[in-house]
Amino acid sequence: MEKDERSRVPLQVDLALLTVRETALTTSPEPIVLSWSGGKDSSLALDALKRDGRYKVVALLCSIAAEYQRISHHGVRVSLLERQAEAIGIPLHKLELPAGENGPCTNEQYEQIMSDAMLHFRRQGVRSVAFGDIFLEDLRAYREKNLARVEMRGLFPLWKRDTRALVEQFIDQGFRAYTSCVEGELGPELVGRRIDRDFLAELPPGVDPCGENGEYHTFVYAGPVFRAPLSVRVGETVCRDTRYYADLLPDDSPSGDAACDPINLPPV
Repeated sequence: MEKDERSRVPLQVDLALLTVRETALTTSPEPIVLSWSGGKDSSLALDALKRDGRYKVVALLCSIAAEYQRISHHGVRVSLLERQAEAIGIPLHKLELPAGENGPCTNEQYEQIMSDAMLHFRRQGVRSVAFGDIFLEDLRAYREKNLARVEMRGLFPLWKRDTRALVEQFIDQGFRAYTSCVEGELGPELVGRRIDRDFLAELPPGVDPCGENGEYHTFVYAGPVFRAPLSVRVGETVCRDTRYYADLLPDDSPSGDAACDPINLPPV
C-alpha cells in the first residue's frame, strides 16, 4: 500500500507543473496593434492598454498622406511622427494612403490598404486592433465591420468615457501636446496651442472637450507613455481648405524647414 502511494507522487507533481505551465500560457498578454494618430486620444488609449496586463501593443499603425508625408487629418510631418514612436519605444507601421490635389483617397482604396495591413499582422499572430474612439457609434461600427472581414476584432479602451474628464486626465497625468489642426470655426488663435485648462476654457460652446467630432487634432510630445520627451517648436500657421494647421517641427530642425505652404498639406 505504501509502495502504491509513493508511485503516485511523481504523477501528482507532473500534473501540478503542467497546470502552472498552462496558466502561464493563458495569462500571457495578447499582442495587439494600436491605431495611432500621434494625438491625445491615441496616447490615452496606449496608456490605458499599458496599464492593462491583458494586452501588449506590438505596433503603432498610423495613416500617412503618402504624397505629402504628413499624418492624415493632423497634418504633422512624418519625420516628427517617427521621432515620437522612437521616444515611446513601440515600432511604427505607416499606412501610406494616396492623397492628391483632388482630395484624399477613396473609402475603397483605404479599405483595401487597411485590409492588406491587417492580414500582415494576422500572419504575425495579432487578432485585435485598438482605437482611441470615444463615442462615435457609426465610426466604431465601420471599424468593426472591416475588421470582421479579416477575422479580427476591435478594442476601444476609452469607449463612452466622459470627454471632459478624459482631457483633464490627460493634462493631470502629465501629457503634453500641441494642437496641430483646428476646424475653421475655432479660428487660427487655437492652433499651435498647448492643451491645458486655458485652452479648454477658450473652446467655443458646443465643441467637444476632446474634439471627438473632429473639431481639433493634436500632437503629443511628452507624457507617461514616453521614455523621453520630444523637443518641439511651433512653426507657421497656414490655412488649407476649411482648416488651420500649425506646422510643428523638431527643435533641432534647420531654420529653412520652418517654411510651410498650404499646398504642402494634404487636402481634407
